[in-house]
Amino acid sequence: MERLLLALVAGLLACGAAGAQKGPCATAGSNDAFLGIQTIRLWPGDAPQAKGKACEDIPALTIFAPQRGHDNGSAVIVLPGGAYANLASNLEGRQVADWFTARGFRAFVLSYRLSSNGYLLPVPLLDARRAVQTVRARARDYFIAPNRIVIVGFSAGGHLAALASTQFVPGNPDAEDPIERVSSRPDYLVLGYPWIGAISSDTSHLSYCKIFNVMDRCEALRTAYSPDLFVTRDTPPTFLYHTFNDATVPVEQPMRFYEALIKAGVPSEMHIFANGPHGTGLGKSDAALDQWPNLLENWLRSAGLLTPASR
Repeated sequence: MERLLLALVAGLLACGAAGAQKGPCATAGSNDAFLGIQTIRLWPGDAPQAKGKACEDIPALTIFAPQRGHDNGSAVIVLPGGAYANLASNLEGRQVADWFTARGFRAFVLSYRLSSNGYLLPVPLLDARRAVQTVRARARDYFIAPNRIVIVGFSAGGHLAALASTQFVPGNPDAEDPIERVSSRPDYLVLGYPWIGAISSDTSHLSYCKIFNVMDRCEALRTAYSPDLFVTRDTPPTFLYHTFNDATVPVEQPMRFYEALIKAGVPSEMHIFANGPHGTGLGKSDAALDQWPNLLENWLRSAGLLTPASR
């Protein structure tokens, strides 16, 4: 048992390593025209259920532009992991954004509000939905097609991306806010070692309920925010990556999600590598795991997302 707990702690730290941010966070207005980077707020005023006006209370999108003249009209929204306690903003944010922009995407890295700062679910889900709506509503501004939006999530970000893809909201055409007039449904979903079973009272593996001391509400949270319970035929086509011996998030968790996708008839692709720890990002220079982005690129190509969209 002691060895297992040590492995879980190590996995949690891996989620937040290499650029984890619990203190510093994305700051709206921090733009760098030279590098083609800008950061915007998701809401012009206070975000729903905001507890203050500090950086950690302001969900934001950091936008990375593709090389001029080489954009293809596709967009990706990246949700870093970190067990809802921090954000692995480099390993599972910036590095992923750069990979996509090199392939013609405009990339948006979401700094969502964290449960460690008092923002329990569903608040991070509100941020994820708003991110998709923002990108879609401003598609013309960003030179993207509104039906070519990919959401990518790792670990806890994978749980959140899966939630956003199964619990999306339709647009309200009568809304005063133009962003709320469009749907929050992503068109495609990519999950890297997703923490699908985050909401669980089983503490033999990493448990959201245990981390944030909500064991008394765990069953209600589980039935409300377990993505595999909400998969339907309207869930976006999905690509999943995991490793067999992930000690932090058992491989059975994403398999449950994949089985739900199959049952619902959602076109999906899953790759399970034999060896590799949790929190590997794009592979971390592992000779085997470095191959999973190549598989993802093939999937994106088959979906037509690497071919320039008609203007």
